[in-house]
Amino acid sequence: MAQQELKRDLKNRHVQLIAIGGTIGTGLFLGSGKAIQLAGPSIMFAYIIVGIACFFVMRALGELLLSKSGYKSFTDIAEDYIGPWAGYVTGWTYWFCWIMTAMADIIAVGVYVQYWFHIPQWVPAVVCLILLLGLNLLTVKLFGELEFWFALIKVITILALIGIGIIFLIMGFKTETAAVSVKNIWAYGGLFPHGVSGFFLSFQMVVFAYVGVELVGVTAAETANPQKNIPSAINKIPARILFFYVGALFILLCINPWTQLNAENSPFVKTFSLVGIPIAAGIINFVVLTSAASASNSGLFSTSRILFNLSSNKQGPAFFAKLNKNHVPSNGLIVSALVLSVGALLSKLIPEQAFGIVTTISAICFIWVWGIILVCHLRYRKLRPDLRKKSTFKAPFTPFINYVVLVLFAFILIIMLFAESTRTALLLTPIWFILLFILYSFKKKKDHNIRISA
Repeated sequence: MAQQELKRDLKNRHVQLIAIGGTIGTGLFLGSGKAIQLAGPSIMFAYIIVGIACFFVMRALGELLLSKSGYKSFTDIAEDYIGPWAGYVTGWTYWFCWIMTAMADIIAVGVYVQYWFHIPQWVPAVVCLILLLGLNLLTVKLFGELEFWFALIKVITILALIGIGIIFLIMGFKTETAAVSVKNIWAYGGLFPHGVSGFFLSFQMVVFAYVGVELVGVTAAETANPQKNIPSAINKIPARILFFYVGALFILLCINPWTQLNAENSPFVKTFSLVGIPIAAGIINFVVLTSAASASNSGLFSTSRILFNLSSNKQGPAFFAKLNKNHVPSNGLIVSALVLSVGALLSKLIPEQAFGIVTTISAICFIWVWGIILVCHLRYRKLRPDLRKKSTFKAPFTPFINYVVLVLFAFILIIMLFAESTRTALLLTPIWFILLFILYSFKKKKDHNIRISA
C-alpha cells in the first residue's frame, strides 16, 4: 500500500510559491492588455472583485481539505458532499481545464523561443514538454523546485516593474505620450471610459488570470504539515492579489495611459521598453517564456494528480492509480503529456481566434470547479456541524458569502453569453458536460451490472 501513497515532499516554501505562481501567469502578463482595452482603468476593480471571490472559494476549500485527512483534492470532497456524479464530472472537468490551458501555453513556449532562434515553433514546444515530463516523473519535490523558481522570476519581474514605476512617479519622468503620473488613471475618459458594459466584458479575461489559484488544494496530498502550510498559503492570497495584480496594474496605468496599451502586446513589454534598456524586450520575453513553461508545468502536475484521484476513487481507469518508485503517478503524467503534444500539433492548424476560445472554455470550466467547492462547503455546514465546530480554519461570512460568490459566477457566465467574443465558447462548453454525464451513466450502469453478477 505504501507504493500507492503520494509522498508529502512539498515544503512550506514550495506551497507558498505554488500559491503565488498559481495566481500570476499568462492572464496577467499577456491577457491584461486585452482586459485593459475593454475596461480601461476600471480593470483594477474587476481584479479586486474576482480576487476577493477567489479568496472566499479558497477559504472554503481550505476548511474542507483540513476537515478530513483522507482528502487528496476537491474531487474527493465533491463526491462526499454532493455525490459520485459530482466527483466524476468535476474531476474530469478539472483535467480538461488544465489540458486546455496547458495546450495554449506549450504552444506559446514555441512562439516565444522564436524571438531568439528561428526554428519551427513545434520544436521548442515538444522539447519543453519532454523536459517537464522527465522532471515531473522523478519526484514531486522537483515539481516544487521548478515552480519555486518559475514563480520567483515572476515575482522579481513585478517587483522590478513596481520599483521602476515608483521611481518614475517621484521623478515625474516623461514618456513619448505623457508624463508619468497618477492622473493618467482618470485623465483619459475617466475610470470607466467604456461604461459599465466594458467593465463587465473584462471579467472573462480576469477569471482566466486567476486560473490556478486552487492549485494549493491539488497539492494537499503531497504537502508536508498541511494543517499549517495550507492555511498559511491561503491567508496570504488577498495581499498577493492587491500587490501583484492591482499594484502592478496601477503602476502600468500611471506610466502608460490606458489608450496606449493594446490587446496584441504585453503591457509589461511596453513599460520596460520605456526604461531605455536595449535588452528590456528580451528580458520580458524570457519572463513570459518562463511563465508559459510554469503554466505547462502546473498543467502536467495537476492533470496527473486528478487522474490519480479519479482512478483511486474508481471514477477512471485503474491504469492511472499506479505510482512509480518515486511515488509519482507516472501513467497519468505520460497520458496528459501525450494529449498535450497532440494539442500542440493541432493548434498549428487552428486560426488565431482559437486561443480566445480555449481560454474562455477554460474560464467557464474553472467557474464550475470553484462553484462546486462553494456548494460542497454549504453541504458540509449542513451535514457535518460536528466537523465545522472542531475546525481550526473556518471560512468566514458563510453561508452568506457562498451565495454571493455563486451569484457573481452566474452573472459572469451571463455576460459571456452576450459578448460576441465569448458567446461561441460558452455555447460549445455544454457539449463537454453532456458527454461527461453520458459517460457517467454508462459507468453507473456497468458498476450496477458488476454488483448484480457478483
